[in-house]
Amino acid sequence: MVALQGVDLSVNQGELFGVLGPNGAGKTTLIKILVTLLLPSSGQAWVDGLDVVKDYRALRHRISMVSGGENAGYGLLRVREQLWLFSQLYGMSSSAARSRIDELLERLGLAEVANRKITGLSSGMRQKMSLVRGLMTDPRVIFLDEPTVALDVGAARDVRTEVRRWMREDPTRTVILTTHYMQEADELCDRVAIVNRGEVIAHGTPQALKQQVDEDVIVDLQLEPGRPLLDALRAVEGVGAASAREEDGIDRFSLLLADDAVLPRVLSTVEGSGRRVTGLVRRQPTLEDAFVKLVGRSLHEEDSAENGA
Repeated sequence: MVALQGVDLSVNQGELFGVLGPNGAGKTTLIKILVTLLLPSSGQAWVDGLDVVKDYRALRHRISMVSGGENAGYGLLRVREQLWLFSQLYGMSSSAARSRIDELLERLGLAEVANRKITGLSSGMRQKMSLVRGLMTDPRVIFLDEPTVALDVGAARDVRTEVRRWMREDPTRTVILTTHYMQEADELCDRVAIVNRGEVIAHGTPQALKQQVDEDVIVDLQLEPGRPLLDALRAVEGVGAASAREEDGIDRFSLLLADDAVLPRVLSTVEGSGRRVTGLVRRQPTLEDAFVKLVGRSLHEEDSAENGA
């Protein structure tokens, strides 16, 4: 089985570049190759001008990686102790490490818990601590793998704010981001690449990708719970793509229609299923709409099962 096939991407220095794709698309394999954790079986890759295979030792001093939901470290250690330990593994001097750690803890609102054991931290605090670890060595390129997954709105906002500030301090710094949150990618990224089944199927600015669905009529439907309907809606003539999710006991469908004439056929299908429409909105395209059109499903759908909505 081939995890990546013919991937050809170039990320500019100083760019915040997003990599989007469903589970199993190849995102993790791509990132692991770029951070020298996985050897490619063929092809070549460079990060900050260094070959990820031949120059891996030198490259590791220029990059860092932060993964959302990762094990934050040794639970018996306190926050400052944990970060100092990592600084020594990176080869930083003790004085430089302590100064940098204190600065970043203050910036991310963790100064008050610097002497708290890691076991006593919330998930948001642990993720912020992981970001401090990733930034404290002043990398040239940082890889953020789902950095705000499972965080509350406030903690996720703090993480995004610090990433932006870190990049503003030095315009040559580069971030490569993977995320399941389309709004986050739209808000943060200069450009994004969409990966599916090991291949890059589209890349460009979020605005350019959204323009691919500009001519579609985009409709959001809210339905009372009932029998599965997603496949039936996808089969309606003129429906280019459809996705669904359950939220607060309501089934929500997003449909890309070829034109307004398709909507009556959609509503007839819903009526024939015995389900009742509780809301209908026509809206402007989002990055997620472009993703659904290109990939055929949303990031929230499981590859192996139809959404039960």
